[in-house]
Amino acid sequence: MPWVPRGLRDGIITTRYPGRPDSYGGDFRAAIDVIANPVSTNGRATHDLDIERMCPTGAITVEAGDLRVDRGRCIVCGRCVAERPELFAFNPDIEVAALERATLVVPTRDCDVDDGTLEQARADLAARVRALRRSVHIRHVDAGSDGGEEWEIAALTNPVYDVQRLGVFFTASPRHADLLLVTGAGTVGMAGPLRRTWEAMPAPKIVIAAGSDAITGGLIHPSYPTGGGVGGLLPVDVWVPGSPPSPLSLLHAILVGVGLLAPRGSP
Repeated sequence: MPWVPRGLRDGIITTRYPGRPDSYGGDFRAAIDVIANPVSTNGRATHDLDIERMCPTGAITVEAGDLRVDRGRCIVCGRCVAERPELFAFNPDIEVAALERATLVVPTRDCDVDDGTLEQARADLAARVRALRRSVHIRHVDAGSDGGEEWEIAALTNPVYDVQRLGVFFTASPRHADLLLVTGAGTVGMAGPLRRTWEAMPAPKIVIAAGSDAITGGLIHPSYPTGGGVGGLLPVDVWVPGSPPSPLSLLHAILVGVGLLAPRGSP
């Protein structure tokens, strides 16, 4: 049979992540970093409007020479890196999930999210997930996605990522689910079904907003059929940016949600 010699030739192809770093992760364009601030004149950045207008989703802002990128809005199109490589660069780190929405704005300032808020978020999540570390069942809901995130979620079950090896499984019923994985911009038509799905899940339960569409509405926000992401529809526990986030970034977010890994920016 053809799969026998193929298996002997290829060996084990399943990633060792999170036990070991994954070689693929270092090459993935997971997010945008700010590597320098534009030259400022009298407290105002030179050509700041041109810098902001580069971004199709409004993820870039410049205030008094302070350049920042909102990864929750960023679709990682790379236009800013191509046009202003002295200011922006791709970040290959796959571990981009965060517990607080404000920490997705980089560089994050101390005044954005204080340590007490982050510690409280970690404590609240830890108190709910102690029973979920051995076996986790996920209910995925598409709340108005373009389909990109769905391809990456489907990849989690293939032999390369094999999410089942970590005791993580997908379920069709919210009544069997511990974790709600939401993609899409949070359309008006999906607000009711999404809320009913969440209400049908037993406690304790975790909600992950996966991708820039789920976080802020992405390219189609603001618009009449969307509410600008799912944060206004459900209590989100973990935010994972990207358009779409890679399978490893999704896996990291799931493990952060159940308390097995630390979120971005944690010691």
